[in-house]
Amino acid sequence: MSTLSDQSSTRSGRIIISVDAMGGDLGPAAVVAGIALSAKVNPDIAFILHGPQDELERLVSKRKQLAGRCEIRDATGIVQMTDKPSHIMRHGKDTSMWSALDSVRDGEATVAVSCGNTGALMALSMVRLRKLPGVNRPAIAVLWPSRNPQGFNVMLDVGADVRADEHDLLQYALMGASYARNGMNLSHPRVGLLNVGTEENKGRAELKVAHELIGSVASQANFEFVGFIEGGDIPGDVCDVIVTDGFTGNVALKTGEGTAKLIGDLLKEAFKYTPLSRLASLLALTSLRRLKARIDPRRVNGGVFLGLNGTVVKSHGSADATGVSAAVKLAFKLAQSGFSEKLAARVASATALAHDTKTQQEDTQ
Repeated sequence: MSTLSDQSSTRSGRIIISVDAMGGDLGPAAVVAGIALSAKVNPDIAFILHGPQDELERLVSKRKQLAGRCEIRDATGIVQMTDKPSHIMRHGKDTSMWSALDSVRDGEATVAVSCGNTGALMALSMVRLRKLPGVNRPAIAVLWPSRNPQGFNVMLDVGADVRADEHDLLQYALMGASYARNGMNLSHPRVGLLNVGTEENKGRAELKVAHELIGSVASQANFEFVGFIEGGDIPGDVCDVIVTDGFTGNVALKTGEGTAKLIGDLLKEAFKYTPLSRLASLLALTSLRRLKARIDPRRVNGGVFLGLNGTVVKSHGSADATGVSAAVKLAFKLAQSGFSEKLAARVASATALAHDTKTQQEDTQ
C-alpha cells in the first residue's frame, strides 16, 4: 500500500470513494482525469484508488486537485472485459476490482466505482459484500432521461440477472423506490411495471402476480403504484421508477443508447447538407449544445448495484473523464444520503410486508 499524503488528511471530514482504476476501455488515465474533475468541484470527497502503484502514482502526481485526497492501493491484476466471472471469483484476488470492493466491505470507503467487466463486478460484489438479507437477486438501476421534472427516471433491472420472478420484481420496486427517494429526492415516487400493454390481463403469469404484490404493499412502503406501463413510457412522465427483468431492461438500455447516438449523427448530417442548413446550425448552436448535454450518456453515467451490503456504481466501460466524474458524482450523492443503510432498512421492511401479505393470502384460501 502506498499513499501520496498523510492518510488522516485524506479522510478528515470527507466521504471516501473506492475507485477501480483499471478495466475501462480508456485505461487508468481516463479514470484519474475523471476523479480529478470531481475533486476540483467537490471539496468533500476523497478517494482510495486501486491499481498498479507506480503507474497510478505517476498519473496522480500530475493532478494537483488530488493532492492530499487520494490514497493508492497497489493491485497488479486487471479484470479484462473478456474474463469470465467464474474465473475472476477463483483467481482474481490480486485485481484492482477485488481490492476496490474490499475497501467498502472493510468500512474504509462508502461506495465503490468501477468501469470494468459488469458480470465479474456483480459476481465479486455478491461474494465480497454479500446480498442483503431477504434479497434473492440484486439489480442494476440506471437513470433514464425523461419528461419528468427531475429530468430522469430510474429503471431496474438492466442486466444483473436475466431472470426475475414475481417476488424479485416486488423487491426491485421497493429498492427502486428507495433509490428514487435518496438519489433523486422524490419523497413519494411513482412505480410502474413494464409490460407489453397496460391492461391487467396482459403479460406473463409472473407479471400479473407481481402486479398484485406491488400494489398490495405500495401504501405501506410509501410509493404510488401506477400499474403496468409500456416501452414508450420509459422516457415519459407516467412514473418515476420502471421495474422489469434484466433481459428486457438491458435490451431497452442498449436500444436507447443506440437511438440517442443515431439522433445525434442524423442531426449532424442534416445540418451539413446545404450552406443554408450550416448557417441554421450556427443560429441554433446554443439549443443544440443544450440538447447534446441532455441526451449525452456520459453525464448520467453509472448503474447502481442494489441489494448488497454496500453500494457499487458501475461506470460504462468506455467512459472518458466526463463519464467517470459523473459516476463519482452519483456515488458521492448516494454516500452522502446514507443510501446503503436506508436501503437495508427498506428491504428488511419489505421482506416483512411481503411475508405478511403472503400469510394473509394463504389464510383466505
